[in-house]
Amino acid sequence: MFNANFDKSTKQFDDMFMSPLRAFSALSIDYSEKLIGAQMELTKSYADASMAQARALLEVKDSEGLQNFVKEQQETVKTLGERLQNDTQKVVELNQDFAKKSQELAETNAKKGQEMAETNAKSASEAMQKSAK
Repeated sequence: MFNANFDKSTKQFDDMFMSPLRAFSALSIDYSEKLIGAQMELTKSYADASMAQARALLEVKDSEGLQNFVKEQQETVKTLGERLQNDTQKVVELNQDFAKKSQELAETNAKKGQEMAETNAKSASEAMQKSAK
């Protein structure tokens, strides 16, 4: 009898606390992995662009080369600006997806908790009725 009650309590504890904690942790890790991946990709692309511009500057040997470099620099800034805008949108979408999934998880767990509480209340009520007889 004691083992059955202990097993039931352990399962309820797992259902109420540990299972939601594991689900939220998995969601958080997935989000973090995606965010870090995006940040690493962004950093690499910006570093590559900077290095390319530094190498191009080394190739400047006369005024015409300097004019071409400045023109390329303007194009690079424009391209990087567009890239930054797209990258910002990607991060915003990641954040929105994480918030949506977190909310869904919280709602599911709240519903599960309410159902479990109702079941426990019903079981306790039935047990009290049996003991009263």
